Order: sequence, then C-alpha cells, then structure tokens
Amino acid sequence: MTTVLWVDGALRDATERSISPLNHGFTVGDGVFETISIVDGVPFALTRHLARLHYSCERMGMRPAERSHLHAGIDAVLDAGGRQLTRMRVTVTSGPGPMGTLRGNNDPTIVVMGGDPARPRACHAVRAPWKRNERSAVTGIKTTSYAENVVMSAYADSKGADEALLSNTYGHLCEGTSTNIFIEKGGEVLTPPLASGCLPGIVRGLALEWGARAGVPVRVAAPGELAMAVLDDVLHGVAFAAVTSAVRGVQPVSKLDGVALAHGPLLTGLATLVESNAKVDHDPAPPRDNRR
Repeated sequence: MTTVLWVDGALRDATERSISPLNHGFTVGDGVFETISIVDGVPFALTRHLARLHYSCERMGMRPAERSHLHAGIDAVLDAGGRQLTRMRVTVTSGPGPMGTLRGNNDPTIVVMGGDPARPRACHAVRAPWKRNERSAVTGIKTTSYAENVVMSAYADSKGADEALLSNTYGHLCEGTSTNIFIEKGGEVLTPPLASGCLPGIVRGLALEWGARAGVPVRVAAPGELAMAVLDDVLHGVAFAAVTSAVRGVQPVSKLDGVALAHGPLLTGLATLVESNAKVDHDPAPPRDNRR
C-alpha cells in the first residue's frame, strides 16, 4: 500500500521520525483529525471537512491550523501520490508541550497522510456493550483521543465484525465507532440527532441533504425516537440499517451480531444517490444550518 506523509511543511519518509515525543498529540491525545475520501484525484467535500476541523480545534480550545498550511500539505501529498490515492487523513495537534495535560505555547503540528487502502466491501456490525457519553467534554469532536473506539473496534473484530454500534447513556441509538447510522422503518429513513452524542458526519449530512432534495423520505429522528431496541427490529427483518462515513459512503449493514440481513430499498437507493452525486459534485457547499 502506498503511503505519502507530509509533516509541518515537508514530505517525509513514512519510516522517518518526524514528531517530537513531547508532542501533546502523542502524550495526551490533544489533537483533532479528518479522514477524507479522494474521488478522481480530488479530496471529496474538502471544504466541509476543513470547516469541521476548524470547529473541532475551537471546541478543543486549540489554536486552529492556518488554512494555507493545510492546503499546502494536502496538495503536496496528492501530487506525491500521483493523484492515485483513495484516502487522506489530516491531523492537527496542539504541538509539543510540558509534562501534564496543560498545553504549551508552540504552534500546532500538522500531519497529512495519504494512502490507497481498500474500502470495506460490506458492514458486519455488532452491538457494543459500552455507551457513548452524550454529555462528554469532547462530544461531537473528531479528536485523536480515540482509545474508546480502539477498544470497541477490537471487540467488534473479536466477534468477526468490522463495526460496533452503540447507544448513549439514555439507551438511545447513537452511532458506530467510526460511522453514523441510518434506520429504514415504516417507509422512511431516520438517523439519530446530534443531541444523541453522535459525530456530525460529513456523509451523514450529505445523505440528509441530497436525499431530501431527491424526494427520499429521510430525516433526523426526534430525541429519543430511536431507542437502541430498534436494532432488534433490524434483526427481525422489519427494519433495515446502514452506516455512513467518508470511507464507506452509505453502506447497508449486511450482518448484525452474526445474523445476515437484507438491505432496505430506501437505504439502497440512498447509497446509490450519494455515490452518484459525489462523482459529480466533489466539493458540495456547506449547509447554512449545521445544527442537526
């Protein structure tokens, strides 16, 4: 697999030691990141991803990275990869800092990494025994403090799955470890609200916008409308599920807790719609209201 790495202004060899061990992104997970799909050599929805990155920095109280530096790194990685890369990760940390959790006064560290890993062909999910804390200080932020998700991903892998679905502390359906979730039931498609504690996913937002524009009955569920028990309906075949992310697009859940599932017609159509729209509009404009 090809890996291209850019760190703070220069391309680096992937095996080169280029980040200080005092960097707070390493010592305390003090950083944010975006995973971006590359379509036909172009980062998909880049404006939205960089807007969310800026928002995450503000929520963390970090100094945002300069847009010009981010674009320089992104362009350098794309050029070095011959425009053949399929995925990119942009990471910003608060930079080197003192021992402890308080930050220093250094400039942010910017890392842009590109590669061409295979897209998961299907989603095999399990229900996680843990809950997402919708009242956490970092709820809704794509932070590098990813230990919870690492543990849950390992749990899913131990069960022969590639994604774990979880509720929040109220028992409401929330999200996956690296995905948002949509449920098709009763002739409509619903996704948990941001109040559930889920991440404001880029593809989640586009599925809502593009789906509604095309006449798909898709909407944000009311708080508490989607209990975790709706996944029992999915297992019994009276509802269907799909996950969304930059890596997966809109991908129906093919297995849940080891049980093979049918794909819902509305979710299948939504997946096709988002994929076709993404090929035409590589950088859809951000929505005016992102509070969903």
